[in-house]
Amino acid sequence: MPNKFDNFTKEQLIDYINDLRKQLNNEKYGLYFDRKIALEDIVEKSKSEIPILKKASEFNICNGTQNNLLIEGDNFEALTCLNMLCNSDGFIDIIYIDPPYNTGNQDFVYNDRFVDKEDGYRHSKWLNFIEKRLRLAREVLKEDGVIFISIDDNEIAQLKLLCDSIFGELNFIGILPRVTKKSGKGHSGNIAKNHDYVLAYSKDLSSTKFAGLGVNEEDYPFEDEYVSERGKYKLNQPLDYDSLWYNPAMDFPLEINGEFFYAGGSKTAYEERHKGNHNTKDWVWRWGIQKFKFGFENDFVVIKEGKNGKRIYTKTYLKSNIKKNGTSNYTTEIVTRQTNISSIAFVDNIYSNDNAKKELDKLGITFDFPKPSSLIKTLIKIVDNKNAVVADFFAGSGTTAQAVMDLNVEDGGNRRFILCTNNEGNIMKQVCYPRIKTIITGTRHDGTKYSEGISTNLYYFTTDFINTNTSRDQIKFNLVQEVDSLICIVEDSFRELDSKSRYNIYSDDTGSKIVVIYRDFYDKTDFDTLSSYFQKNITKNIVFYQFSTENTFDENIFNEFKNVVVKPIPNKIYEIYKNISEDIKREY
Repeated sequence: MPNKFDNFTKEQLIDYINDLRKQLNNEKYGLYFDRKIALEDIVEKSKSEIPILKKASEFNICNGTQNNLLIEGDNFEALTCLNMLCNSDGFIDIIYIDPPYNTGNQDFVYNDRFVDKEDGYRHSKWLNFIEKRLRLAREVLKEDGVIFISIDDNEIAQLKLLCDSIFGELNFIGILPRVTKKSGKGHSGNIAKNHDYVLAYSKDLSSTKFAGLGVNEEDYPFEDEYVSERGKYKLNQPLDYDSLWYNPAMDFPLEINGEFFYAGGSKTAYEERHKGNHNTKDWVWRWGIQKFKFGFENDFVVIKEGKNGKRIYTKTYLKSNIKKNGTSNYTTEIVTRQTNISSIAFVDNIYSNDNAKKELDKLGITFDFPKPSSLIKTLIKIVDNKNAVVADFFAGSGTTAQAVMDLNVEDGGNRRFILCTNNEGNIMKQVCYPRIKTIITGTRHDGTKYSEGISTNLYYFTTDFINTNTSRDQIKFNLVQEVDSLICIVEDSFRELDSKSRYNIYSDDTGSKIVVIYRDFYDKTDFDTLSSYFQKNITKNIVFYQFSTENTFDENIFNEFKNVVVKPIPNKIYEIYKNISEDIKREY
């Protein structure tokens, strides 16, 4: 079988060897793969043609005031477009992706061909594919943003090293195994593989805020006279521990109803400790004497008889804590108990693919290997932001969209989603879009009722290209003709109010902001028309985008209107594209 070097000239072989030597010299530790094997067609095309987004308004669903985006097309194009419209701070809070696992079983397509297990460059092709998308994804993340990636054993080792390189090893959050199915039946080999993983990174871990998850109320089985106020309680914490740093101030006798109690249960051991005969970590009380007195008087303390005698336990209430009030006083407080997510939280069967299929069955949709919305909802919940923008550029069946919408209903959040998938195998038109439409409208594709629906909007886009085989100024002029979609996303204003040959006018869903995109040079008639329009909308915020081959523009065009902000296009968008294109050529 011929290899890729058969047709190389001597000079090409020397250049190739020099490239390998340079990469090996620069990377003393890390991941090495062949970045020049079978260059990806869509990436090569993006070196010379500018990706853009086009509206597909016939698929829009307007059912509220919250705007979500669905993009049909290659995710490299879509990510390039999202980079072109964002500033250096990014605008996405959470990314979840479920890329091809590269199993070799026709799950990963590269340049329109499946990559099988016999392909000697199987891992390099996958790494080339995912690296470019992850680098673009990092740029659209906010500084405190988080990315979650589902993956299995085939690429987990390679992906961890790649993400260390892209996001930084210090921004690694963790690897969380997830159960995929309950049974091991039907597996070949020695071990039944019933799990995959979620790999988590932050763009800047020091800036990221995490939220705890709600506790399981079933873990609080007991109740007392305070149940209506404090909730139920559990008794899993004795007041004394032998694993705390020894402090004689926390080692004292407690008198309860004429009976004395000592940490560890022994008066003799207590006396020895106070003579200095103690370990670095030894028996002490968790509470000081004042806190104990308050807790005992307010029924936070229980004395239980055990095989080694009586022991003091403290009640942990579902809704109440003891809080210090001043230097020595205490009071009770109402709390919402939360706990950090466990690294093995996703081994519970509610996160399995079995439950994912049941979700799709209820929607009347068939799809192989979906992820359950419970997984993505939990990942979203651990990021402390109910207004998060959540992106998924391997959208598949649209689970991330359902997770965002359902979670908003559950906790009153205002999260939005941006999803991208191609239409390979009709996945967009027959699975992803119908699923989202069913959830928003409450009606399945066969006309039957699914729910009462959800108050939110969906705006649909497709990817396309602008040819750059022309002059620089002509490229910019061509780009400004197609820039409406990007600006509508930037300004979160999608409702078209007016469309003319030289300008379009949009508003946000509340009608309080107006966006004007002016596509031509100065024309007095049009400007007089716009001035009159601005006069009629003097109480609204108006953003006026003006064509400029560079970044220069007349800020005083509408100086008489204090509510008008003038911005140039498309220079910034074009320059970001050029930077991305150069990065591709330099192979990052």
